[in-house]
Amino acid sequence: MSDTSIIVLVQETLWVFMLLSAPVLGVSIVVGLIISILQATTSIQEQTLTFVPKMIAMLAVIYMLASWMLNYTSAFTVRLFSILPSIAR
Repeated sequence: MSDTSIIVLVQETLWVFMLLSAPVLGVSIVVGLIISILQATTSIQEQTLTFVPKMIAMLAVIYMLASWMLNYTSAFTVRLFSILPSIAR
C-alpha cells in the first residue's frame, strides 16, 4: 500500500469522526451560548446551570441521530475491513 493511500485512509477516518461528532458538538455550543446569554442578562452565575441543559440537548441529538450514526459508522467499518488485506501486503 502506498503512502498516498494511507494518507487518504487517515483523511477519510478523520472526516468520519468530524462528521459524526459535529451535530453533538454544535448543539452543545448553541445551548451553552443561549444559557450564557440568559445568565449574563439575569446576573445568575451558577456553573451547574449550563451543564444539565447541555447534557439533555446532547442526549436528545444522539437519540435522534443514533441510527444514522450507526449506519454511517458501519458502512465505513465495512469499507475499511474490505481494504484491510491490501494494507497488510
